[in-house]
Amino acid sequence: METCSLADLPEGSTALLDDFEMSPQLAEHLMNLGFIPGIEVTVARAGPSGDPRIYRIDGTEIALRSDLARRIVVRRRLLEGEE
Repeated sequence: METCSLADLPEGSTALLDDFEMSPQLAEHLMNLGFIPGIEVTVARAGPSGDPRIYRIDGTEIALRSDLARRIVVRRRLLEGEE
């Protein structure tokens, strides 16, 4: 598995939430919304300009701006043939 930011994932892809690179207060707010380390996150779709993007967690859809999504670290499985 490789790590990247949530903002780096292409639309339709899924990854496991790994860590937060932000203040503890902001991380706690996201955890209250369902962004718990170890949970699966899917990039559902994006707004017309690409920002914000909609992420699906445990059946709930949540919109995040790219500046915040860049501070959320995820782990994704590499598909065969990817490096």
